[in-house]
Amino acid sequence: MSTQVSEDATEVEPEVVQAADEAGGETLAVPLAELRPSLEAVLMVADQPLDTTVLATAVGYPVEEVTAALHALAEEYTEQGRGFELRNVAGGWRYYTREEYAVVVEGFVLEGQQARLTQAALETLAVVAYKQPVSRARVSAIRGVNVDGVMRTLLTRGLVEEAGQDHETGANLYRTTGYFLERIGVTSLDELPELAPYLPAMEDIEDELAELTAPAPEPSPELEPEQPDAQPDAQPAAQPATRPGPTPEEGPSTEPDGGTEPS
Repeated sequence: MSTQVSEDATEVEPEVVQAADEAGGETLAVPLAELRPSLEAVLMVADQPLDTTVLATAVGYPVEEVTAALHALAEEYTEQGRGFELRNVAGGWRYYTREEYAVVVEGFVLEGQQARLTQAALETLAVVAYKQPVSRARVSAIRGVNVDGVMRTLLTRGLVEEAGQDHETGANLYRTTGYFLERIGVTSLDELPELAPYLPAMEDIEDELAELTAPAPEPSPELEPEQPDAQPDAQPAAQPATRPGPTPEEGPSTEPDGGTEPS
């Protein structure tokens, strides 16, 4: 009887090892569940995109099967016309509401709130996205205004982050984050619209700044007009009689020429 139990245990053990190997060398603490419902449950509570390796470890299935199941779920949601979709964004998978229902969601989320970025913040974010890594000074030069306050807002919201320092000036450099890619719905910066060629080159901006900050040239002194030679026999013209009155210095005006309006 004991021999039979030992043989049964020997037969079961390889199955356990095989399940552990398929899960990436880790033995699962919970029984293996169905793949698609497990993926849906994990993705439902995720607060950021999850890559296939993380999902495979969570549900205990090989990466290849998880990848195929994710694509199948995405196609299934599209065919059923669900109000949400499963997308691969910024290197990971996550649920998103469909674009055609954006108005409904926007009205619900933004009701009584001012959660949108200002026009100044959007313009600053666009400059960072296309010129990154870039310093605050260069962003200010492109926009023509000080962007310190706007950059603090973008940093607080996690849309930009520090990316080292400029070797020449020592200024902090900034770049966009993975959260920025997620918010605009692209997987990499290569998918951004082709707008960079229309931005002015840094050399042109520096030349314009140099012209603006250059001191204005001093005006050349004007030459006094030559006086014609007086004729020896010319008689001085008669001056019209004027009523005596106060001189400019004696009047009530504070202007040098006594230009006050009469009362």
